[in-house]
Amino acid sequence: MAEWQKSGWRSKPRVQMPEYTDEAALAAVEARLSKYPPLVFAGEARTLRSELADVAAGRAFLLQGGDCAESFAEFSADGIRDTFKVMLQMAMVLTYGAKVPTVKVGRMAGQFAKPRSAPVEKKGEQELPSYRGDIINGFDFTPEARIPDPNRMLEAYTQAAATLNLLRAFSKGGFADIHRVHAWTLGFTDSEEAEKYRDLANRIQDSLDFMAAAGLTGETNHELNTVDFYTSHEALLLEYEEALTRVDSTSGQTIAGSGHLIWIGDRTRQPDGAHVEFCRGVANPIGLKCGPSLSTDDLKVLLEKLNPNNDPGRLTLIARFGAGSVGEHLPRLVKAVQEEGANVVWSCDPMHGNTIKSASGYKTRPFDSVLREVQEFFAVHNAEGTVPGGVHFEMTGADVTECTGGVRAVSDEDLSDRYHTACDPRLNASQALELAFLVAEELRGRQVAVRQAAAG
Repeated sequence: MAEWQKSGWRSKPRVQMPEYTDEAALAAVEARLSKYPPLVFAGEARTLRSELADVAAGRAFLLQGGDCAESFAEFSADGIRDTFKVMLQMAMVLTYGAKVPTVKVGRMAGQFAKPRSAPVEKKGEQELPSYRGDIINGFDFTPEARIPDPNRMLEAYTQAAATLNLLRAFSKGGFADIHRVHAWTLGFTDSEEAEKYRDLANRIQDSLDFMAAAGLTGETNHELNTVDFYTSHEALLLEYEEALTRVDSTSGQTIAGSGHLIWIGDRTRQPDGAHVEFCRGVANPIGLKCGPSLSTDDLKVLLEKLNPNNDPGRLTLIARFGAGSVGEHLPRLVKAVQEEGANVVWSCDPMHGNTIKSASGYKTRPFDSVLREVQEFFAVHNAEGTVPGGVHFEMTGADVTECTGGVRAVSDEDLSDRYHTACDPRLNASQALELAFLVAEELRGRQVAVRQAAAG
């Protein structure tokens, strides 16, 4: 395989990337970004790889979630806090249910660019280039807003740095202390799943009280009052990714400094394409979205390109097929991985294959379809004897009405109430917590099956 250079992707075919009209402005932004500090550090990325190796072996579970596309206009400390809080709640439910650690990875501090199914959008008689995320162009449907502007990369970097600063404070500064497990409940989750969470929190508090009585306090158990929280995004805008790439002074490895984990989308995973070429050379954990069109031959090529040393924790395969289609596609990909003897994390993205247009005209995702895809994902892995390692959700801590269904029964008519997404519909906090309980049930069922097989 050819020697890797961080700019080598520029000679490869590229898709889903903007064509900047002002090359001098683009070069100036890239030069400026290349002098900025990295947003994440090599040691953090190595730690995440180690934790993902545990996920691949079934010793931990991956929870990856956050915004569909981060917004400059909607950016706020409260929004970051609320999404982080829901992630903590979901992780607590999963850890308690699965009896294994939950690796927490946010779609945050970098999820600014989005691939689109069509290069243009049309409203009435007017046709304009598609909105591709705030790091590229503007959401407003005007010719001026839709021109790709390289200076947006600088604003994205600033927002990502601020987000990471707050996340680090929350995760290490006391907010994530397990003794605050009751304080993470959001005010509007006054439904059935909120009551289930409060019951779980009571049981956890009883256990903590027992540990304290036995002399095992937060002072002697640091892991009780802090959490490790990582960031991730789709590495779509490669000019931004290259500009933030650094060589680690301690290991000599090349690290993508834009986020702890970066992934390749289902539309940009061409084995000889620019995105695969860039990602194969950085030492971060890499995700690969696997949709219905991924052939087993291409998957085998990608396994070799992205993880030639077959290192555990390096590669996460994120399955996204749509409810009702998992049984058709996932088994053949699982078998291809087994044939190669590849070490991978299998994660389920039940969002992107279940997007529909509602009768009221809004793009939405039915909660029942999301849940069904998760159940089908677990069923296939249980049948194949492989590890269902994680879930990947588009969700928010805000009380939005973007996905229909769930215990609170968001209807088509409700979608217009609080439909705030800049791109794809997200689970709200209530739906996300409900789903966590349902995933925990799947994990408990798997554990029982594994124990019975071992005894049997």
